[in-house]
Amino acid sequence: MAPLDLVVATLNPGKAGELAALLAGPGLRLFPLHEFPGATPPDETGSSLLENARIKARAAVGLTGLPAIADDTGLEVDALEGAPGHRAARYAGPGANDAQNVSLLLERMNGVPRERRAARFRTVCVACFPDGTERVGEGVLEGAIAEAPRGTGGFGYDPIFVVAGLGRTLAELDEAEKNALSHRGRAVQALARHLPLG
Repeated sequence: MAPLDLVVATLNPGKAGELAALLAGPGLRLFPLHEFPGATPPDETGSSLLENARIKARAAVGLTGLPAIADDTGLEVDALEGAPGHRAARYAGPGANDAQNVSLLLERMNGVPRERRAARFRTVCVACFPDGTERVGEGVLEGAIAEAPRGTGGFGYDPIFVVAGLGRTLAELDEAEKNALSHRGRAVQALARHLPLG
């Protein structure tokens, strides 16, 4: 069986690298979206992680004519009634960077005691195909919000997300440790079980 060609539908280099590492293996040939002329991020107008992942994957299929995989990740903080949720990447406003999003989250968590800082990352991964079919996988990682950033790895909220049972933030883990337990890793594994791999 010929390998499955799959576009990794993100222009975020951290996420692209993580997805490529998680998907690497026999039966798949991966193509980063930035290699295709005219690639731009679509507006994530969905009201859920699934809708936003689907928007990104379908846009990549439309641009490239190839099957595409996209994910959307939300950070659900119990003390903030589930915020920032699916708006995690835009928490501090349109065009906000990681540092701005983290700073706003820590500001809103200021004074919240340790026992009320529970949170989870939730990732939905979608593979869309040119014939309109799709496959979906979801992964969840439980943890808590740290009082200050720790660690130098990862991206996004990783420096303030303490993994349940580990006592370390995602940014304090090396790439192999993170990929073995991460929400994105779990979502990709769930999705991979439904892909037509050779």
